[in-house]
Amino acid sequence: RGLGDVYKRQDNNYLTRRMRWAARVICLAITVFGGTMLIGEAVSELLSQGFVTIPLEGALLVLIGIVALAGCVLSWWRDRPSGILLVITSAGLGAHIGIFAGHNHVMAWAILGLPYLAAGALLLGAWQLSRRKE
Repeated sequence: RGLGDVYKRQDNNYLTRRMRWAARVICLAITVFGGTMLIGEAVSELLSQGFVTIPLEGALLVLIGIVALAGCVLSWWRDRPSGILLVITSAGLGAHIGIFAGHNHVMAWAILGLPYLAAGALLLGAWQLSRRKE
């Protein structure tokens, strides 16, 4: 191998590391944001109505949040499965917003679902780059 190959490999490693870190930061930030919203809504419901059964849309949001958290935690070890989980989270939020949200579906998904799609795409791109042989 020549000296140019070493520089290409280092650039590829540098790029994949940056992609992974960007995806982790995006994922953790939006998961904390969404989790804070869910906890705030649950506390509000609890204080206003007491203990009641969880509605279907709330239960689905909790399930989507668990998948998102699993994708974020998994991103520290595996790129491909975590990227897939984050893309599934984005699609799940899109379906949930499309079914249960009242107005401005695209804007609501852009705030909640698009960051997961971006993080998932970054992780899948990093996985693809790390598999390349130079």
